[in-house]
Amino acid sequence: MFPYRRNRRLRASESLRSLTRETSLSPDDFIVPLFIAEGKGLREEIPSMPGYFRISLDGLSGEVRALWSMGLKAVLLFVKVPDDLKDNRGAEALNPDGLMQRAIRTVKDACPEMVVLTDVALDPYSEYGHDGIVQDSRILNDATVEVLAAMSVSHAAAGADLVAPSDMMDGRVRSIREALDGSGYTDAGIMSYSAKYASAFYGPFRDALDSAPVSESGIPADKKTYQMDPANRQEALRETRMDVEEGADIVMVKPGLCYLDIVREIRNAVDIPVAVYQVSGEYAMVKAAAEKGWLEHDAVMLEQLLAIKRAGADLIASYFAREAVALLR
Repeated sequence: MFPYRRNRRLRASESLRSLTRETSLSPDDFIVPLFIAEGKGLREEIPSMPGYFRISLDGLSGEVRALWSMGLKAVLLFVKVPDDLKDNRGAEALNPDGLMQRAIRTVKDACPEMVVLTDVALDPYSEYGHDGIVQDSRILNDATVEVLAAMSVSHAAAGADLVAPSDMMDGRVRSIREALDGSGYTDAGIMSYSAKYASAFYGPFRDALDSAPVSESGIPADKKTYQMDPANRQEALRETRMDVEEGADIVMVKPGLCYLDIVREIRNAVDIPVAVYQVSGEYAMVKAAAEKGWLEHDAVMLEQLLAIKRAGADLIASYFAREAVALLR
């Protein structure tokens, strides 16, 4: 009780504040998303994501070694698939010499201890930009899940440590787990995008991979029939519990800042690691505001990351990972 209890005593100096700080960030908290494209010598800045690049395989080895030297231990791979390899069933996703499979091997050859996570969804491979097979203006669930399971096995065969299904099809975690186990990849883990919302924050990411849903007659121009309604909270808990029951090793909430209440709910509900994806729109907003001089970039970046960690995230997939770790060091 005041005046005997004065909370400001523990805020009097930076040393005291650091001693009593409840939440901290370290390189071990981060997963680094990487965008891979075909070509040679490619390091192409993404216009809507200043400071972030698509890179070709010949630059990937140096990239992951640099990340490892900073203490960053995990990468999440995404591939930009050429248009002539896209179809409605994701055939290229199963190519053992496809861009994703070659990227996995490149990372492991360059840095064997780097944890490799891979995006498992059809949208980079789909002529329609959807995460599933399209038929009669609908996104097919069960047929898509079969392809996702086969894709996961292909990634594990190439050396992936964890596959990360980001599609939000029902039952895909169980099918992937059974496919991995049945193929002898019992040690390959699953980081499931368990609560992935149909968010407006994904635009720059879709620019990076040219994977936005097409607007054609009868085909959904958004992903609202499979990604979650931003208005829903209980549904996120149901989705996540089902993924845990089906065999997920890590669950993920996506996006981050607008869904920190969901992060806390899920952290309280499950006993496995919880990841958060701080998405491209969140990154782009900070970059744009800082460019205008409206925000202090580094301070806002670290405050957002601390908020995600404080809400209950064990892992954060973030485009800020490299910059944040450089500051933390």
